[in-house]
Amino acid sequence: MSLQIKNLTTYHGRIKAIDRVNLHINEGEIVSIIGANGAGKSTLLGTIAGIYKASEGEITIGNQSITNIKGHKVVQNGVALVPEGRQIFSSLSVKENLILGMYAKYRKEKHLVASKIESMLKMFPGLVKHMNNTAGNMSGGEQQMLAIARALMSDPKIILLDEPSMGLAPLIVKEILAIMEEIRANLGAMVILVEQNVKAALSVADRAYVMDRGQFVLEGSADELLRNPQVQSTYLGYGQDEKGLVEV
Repeated sequence: MSLQIKNLTTYHGRIKAIDRVNLHINEGEIVSIIGANGAGKSTLLGTIAGIYKASEGEITIGNQSITNIKGHKVVQNGVALVPEGRQIFSSLSVKENLILGMYAKYRKEKHLVASKIESMLKMFPGLVKHMNNTAGNMSGGEQQMLAIARALMSDPKIILLDEPSMGLAPLIVKEILAIMEEIRANLGAMVILVEQNVKAALSVADRAYVMDRGQFVLEGSADELLRNPQVQSTYLGYGQDEKGLVEV
């Protein structure tokens, strides 16, 4: 099982936000997409998730095309998005948020709700004490955990994470990165991680792509990109002197 994206192009109005992008991710891989604000990273995830319509290209999971199908159908085909800014239902309880994560499969899998919630609470034990509390009253880190748990309620083959570390303390970011590895190890899901925290993103990824102006301009293993002088100077805060790269 793999995700394949071929020659994908997406417009926002007249602006070409994604320009003939090609990407593949294999079962069990964590792939990071890094780049500056406005590079097209979130649009790419939104196009995969069915939020935005592609004008060209194809997205397939295995032999099944999911190009431009409706969002709930994308979920039914095994894709779950954790959006930027978490976007939990802040006025609902944690339990209600988790149940809504199953909306696309609820009729067929209603009998599995309790067991799925139990599995999520084992993975995210910090949510246990909040189950009947209003989700909007939790901390930012707890809300991010809820957003990820909500996405996992649909049993995705592919989970798309858009800036999960945004606004969070380093210790919480470390916990979230550990969860990415747990998702891969225990659930076998493919993970696409969009992050501006480049060092964090590359620390957990197998491979990575650098996006600029809607195109991939670099790709390789996470280690290769960590050692790449262009990535180091542009995204990791290293400069150049007569002795080579130095942190600035």
